[in-house]
Amino acid sequence: MDTSSTDRRETDRDRLADVSVPSGGRFGRICRSPLGWMLIGIVGVGAVSTATATGPGPVPVLGAAVAMAVYWAVLRFVARRPTTEIARRGAVREAALGCGIGLGFILVSTLVVMALGGYSFSWAGNGFFSVVASAVAVQAGAAVTEELMFRGLALQALEQMFGSRAAVAITALLFGAAHLANPGAGAWSALAIAVEAGALLGAVFLWRRSIWFVVGMHFAWNATEQLLGIPVSGNAERGLLSLHASGSSLLTGGTFSLEASVVTVLIGTALAVRMFVLANRRGGLLPRRRAVR
Repeated sequence: MDTSSTDRRETDRDRLADVSVPSGGRFGRICRSPLGWMLIGIVGVGAVSTATATGPGPVPVLGAAVAMAVYWAVLRFVARRPTTEIARRGAVREAALGCGIGLGFILVSTLVVMALGGYSFSWAGNGFFSVVASAVAVQAGAAVTEELMFRGLALQALEQMFGSRAAVAITALLFGAAHLANPGAGAWSALAIAVEAGALLGAVFLWRRSIWFVVGMHFAWNATEQLLGIPVSGNAERGLLSLHASGSSLLTGGTFSLEASVVTVLIGTALAVRMFVLANRRGGLLPRRRAVR
């Protein structure tokens, strides 16, 4: 990272010191610790997600906005950290770039599985506008809340304690484990999610240091799957197309679908390696001794 950005972060931390959790007492120290503000933030954002994720119409999007406000408040007043990762300047550009990568990743993975005889599609006849509106609302809400919890809170807190590489490894495993309750999930699907999603999104965040980028990527990934009629992490939603899978579950992903396909895992792994290289070149991989405290 460049010197000017480091200086800005230090100045921001100094400026926030007067408006955060009181410094006295054991409770204040626990809250201000990385583990403390991580847990407070995850509980807050998670509560918003639980209350709004399956709501009608624009409710998931409104929930995402509230979750973003909760995240900002926890980082500002509890963690005493600047929130440059959710800065409004450049947010649209970062989100658009992330969407492009997420869209490309899913389309390429799907086309490879189709070429190998695993997938075919037909028009579902579910209606166009209602399906698109539902996909946008639901997947936007899920992308925002999940990225705030896993990359915004967990990864950044663990990075302060253990450094970037360990933080990505831990959050990737947690992300995979969080999907074990999904339909069709098992040990392989959890490992697949950990590698192709947890590690990839973590590496992308280290490269861009932007929540908007990983939210855009996550949103486009899930929304594209849903619109194609592909179950999103095992969850089948109404799409524009209907998926017909045949052949080996290693190719098709079985009932968990595309995200448990070996094709997606291999492509996701290649992308993750590339993102780690880019993050390292940009100075975004922090060893424990350099992690900001």
